[in-house]
Amino acid sequence: MRNFCYYAPTEVVFGAGTEQQTAQLCKKYGATKVLVHYGGKSAERSGLLGKICSLLEAEGVAYVKLGGVKPNPRLSLVHEGIALCRAEGVNLVLAVGGGSVIDSAKAIAWGVPYEGDVWDFYARRAEPTTALPVATVLTIPAAGSEMSNSSVVNNDLVEGTELKVGFSHDTVRPVFSILNPEYTYTLPPYQTACGVTDIMMHTMERYFAPEDDMELTTAVAEGVLRTMKNSVFEVLRDPENYLHRSQIMWGGSIAHNDLTGCGTTGDWSTHEMEHELSALFDVAHGAGLASLWGSWARYVYQENVSRFVRFAVNVMGVPCDFSNPEHTALQGIEAMERFYHAIGMPTSIHELIGRDITDDEIALMAEKCSHGGTTTLGSFKTLKREDMVEIYQAAR
Repeated sequence: MRNFCYYAPTEVVFGAGTEQQTAQLCKKYGATKVLVHYGGKSAERSGLLGKICSLLEAEGVAYVKLGGVKPNPRLSLVHEGIALCRAEGVNLVLAVGGGSVIDSAKAIAWGVPYEGDVWDFYARRAEPTTALPVATVLTIPAAGSEMSNSSVVNNDLVEGTELKVGFSHDTVRPVFSILNPEYTYTLPPYQTACGVTDIMMHTMERYFAPEDDMELTTAVAEGVLRTMKNSVFEVLRDPENYLHRSQIMWGGSIAHNDLTGCGTTGDWSTHEMEHELSALFDVAHGAGLASLWGSWARYVYQENVSRFVRFAVNVMGVPCDFSNPEHTALQGIEAMERFYHAIGMPTSIHELIGRDITDDEIALMAEKCSHGGTTTLGSFKTLKREDMVEIYQAAR
């Protein structure tokens, strides 16, 4: 068990109708002018965007709007947001949407007070010392960005690079996040499944760690995983099931606010390798994770078979074969892949992109993921560039 510091300063306001408190909370955290940041037309069609703006007006909080965030959020729009905030004197960034919108908002919040290019942080050339306050009204439970210190941005400004990079720093943990499960009722089944996959993977990246002696953290993680498994089938059958939409929405926050990783070292190999997939092919992040996880798991499980046995038994409900632990471990991986298929997720790259991936594409992803062979991934098993190539090939 490792020493740890648990820091979760976000004020979470959860439940039906809680978006009504948005403007009051903005004022509570010192906002005089807000950037309302959002994605596409869904925020407008749902009426949420108009409601938020009306609430701000009623409380006398000035605002400007910037939409257009895409999945795998683009650095070019971040630059636009930084310029807008500076020109308008914005002092709080309010993200209305899902993880991509929140990640973009965090990048803007870092960039406004910084004299250089905000990409410096993602490229590890600099570290932020301050940021504008960030707040969220969450509509898509998946990324957990509403409570995390993380942001992932795609650099679309250098043609041909397809660089998708994550960066984490506590300066952008949201000051408040509003979570109303009712705004997730209209999520399509595929997007719902991608979100649950991401939530579960945030938990599993921490669960499969070199340390397996933090019993309470492990129990919390297993509870989150079992709940997500059960709830996703309920909401796919009944999209307006408030109870199970609530489980998923809160699960997304718990999965990525570091609670499920206290006392452990996260692995994150699958996430890092998926970033290269979604950067190259612009696929949904959750689906990309599902396409890789089984191949990663088979590649690394022998590092700690008992951990995979515990996952198989306690999460996937596989009977324990005490005479053959490896068989139980592999049965758990197969059960997870059956679960992915049952909710409409791929378990190979071919299923994900609809064609065979080439050797050159695999080599490119491994090259970028390892920064030209200079860095490794993972803590459960350390992966070099050649290991990444083998996992991509196995996931082919």
